[in-house]
Amino acid sequence: MNYCYVNYFLCVALPIAILGFESSGSRVYLDCLMQTRDDAWALLCEYTRSESLRKHALAVEAVMRAYARRLEEDEDKWGLVGMLHDFDYEMYPNPPDHPMKGSEILRERGYSDEIRRAILGHANYTGVARDTLLARGLYACDELTGFVVACALVRPNGIWDLESKSVKKKLKDKAFARTVNRDEVYEGAEELAIDLGEHIDFIIAALREVAAEVGLRLRAGESVLEIAQQQQ
Repeated sequence: MNYCYVNYFLCVALPIAILGFESSGSRVYLDCLMQTRDDAWALLCEYTRSESLRKHALAVEAVMRAYARRLEEDEDKWGLVGMLHDFDYEMYPNPPDHPMKGSEILRERGYSDEIRRAILGHANYTGVARDTLLARGLYACDELTGFVVACALVRPNGIWDLESKSVKKKLKDKAFARTVNRDEVYEGAEELAIDLGEHIDFIIAALREVAAEVGLRLRAGESVLEIAQQQQ
């Protein structure tokens, strides 16, 4: 089934035919195309079996949502971009298939051009400009979130006593988490116009809120059940 055609009929053609509000048809169409978090999670799981990749998606989603709240942006939209930015990577790991193949799938599933462009922009080799705050946010959060998680995983107390100075020190150690592109980490903070240390501390704080979901060590003496009760 072509989701775009179904959405177009329900959100544009039918309302125009019945109510005659042609001038607002495009806006209505775009609003209706906005997918839910459940939709995004189902799509991620459809293409990604790796638990580590799923946890990375959840981690970047959490950080993107936190930044959306801080910047007074659309939290759901930012969260979807964070969750889906690498959804095609396991199936299409080689550039430029990732994220180009994923972008085609997102288009077929009815995701907006803004979301697709933001995801395309997080890979420099696509040549897609990061000309929106959403795109710059993803670029700034993706690599660094993965790096912060890596730093937390090797500490006795995990994320709970991690500070930006420790992360910055690890960034200088090229043997640690060597797959993380340091240039993109620095460039991302610069594009988002934020001090790197402040950026790192913000990501740490956001990840503490979802530690259990993204595979990080819990706070000493805390259980998963207690965390779930706190979040209710």
